[in-house]
Amino acid sequence: MAQAYMTDTGNGSSGHERPGSRFRRRLGSLRHDRGIWRRGIILALGAVLLTLLMIFHAEIPNKVGNLGSLTETFLPWLGVGILLLLAGALLRRSATALVALLLPAMVWLNLFGGLLTDKTSPGGNLTVASHNVNADNPDPEGTARKLADSGADVVALQELKASEVPAYERALSDTYKYHSVQGTVGLWSKYPMSDTQPVDIKMGWTRAMRSTVTTPEGQVAFYTAHLPSVRVKVNAGFTAGQRDESADALGEAIAREPVGKVALLGDLNGTMNDRALNAVTSQMRSTQGAAGDGFGFSWPASFPMARIDQIMVKGIKPMSSWALPETGSDHLPIAARVEI
Repeated sequence: MAQAYMTDTGNGSSGHERPGSRFRRRLGSLRHDRGIWRRGIILALGAVLLTLLMIFHAEIPNKVGNLGSLTETFLPWLGVGILLLLAGALLRRSATALVALLLPAMVWLNLFGGLLTDKTSPGGNLTVASHNVNADNPDPEGTARKLADSGADVVALQELKASEVPAYERALSDTYKYHSVQGTVGLWSKYPMSDTQPVDIKMGWTRAMRSTVTTPEGQVAFYTAHLPSVRVKVNAGFTAGQRDESADALGEAIAREPVGKVALLGDLNGTMNDRALNAVTSQMRSTQGAAGDGFGFSWPASFPMARIDQIMVKGIKPMSSWALPETGSDHLPIAARVEI
């Protein structure tokens, strides 16, 4: 004969506890937990230190391994530290740590909260694109076709390998009537170009150029540049000295530009937060910061962690900014729509 079993559905411990009852029970246990304010002191100190790091990042000296610039390059990623401290505070059930975490959270939101919102606007009368195509790109013609398909009126390319320049010229010739390659950088345009010349950024060879593009709405001075690469070395820190000197030279050239409307498209090997690029960033607006949706990280393409490729303007209104799909490069192409 089969035996019948009965389940206790009353308030005893053998029944299923309702979610509301479980929450009230845990809340009651926390109220009676005398250590809730004593635990997590180290986590709270970590939150304070993280806050100070974000507030005073500009005071971190560059004299020792360019530590300040390195911090500023990956400054948004300090938000990951907040999440790790939050996980620790919850595991430790520490009210002290949770309250302390409000400090770095508010500072981070003050610094980067504006990038989390969509600032794109409809309209604009010129679309531009920029791409470090990578000298070792296995498919230059395919990369060029993707850029042409983006609808950009002006395209700037960096890290052009001399032997591959004809491939880019073939793939872009149907879309862009005008173009010029200077050293390892090039500019392709649907509109006439004039006064095209290399720009000396103190490297010994040409990695920057400018050209006046006559658009239907007027003349725009276009610059494209590929600033020197930076490295993180154990014995030397963040080696960016040559990059910094080139940024100063580029900033001086743009400051002397006689055309009132200026656009800079290029791989600056640095972010808008990096003080070493002040000669450029202090006089121009980032299209991503002014009209983007999110951080717009462009490097490395496989897992973008930093926006080191920039489209910046002066005397021009940014309307929208975005990253294009991955190509054969280790950078993502970037694009922007502007109002001249």
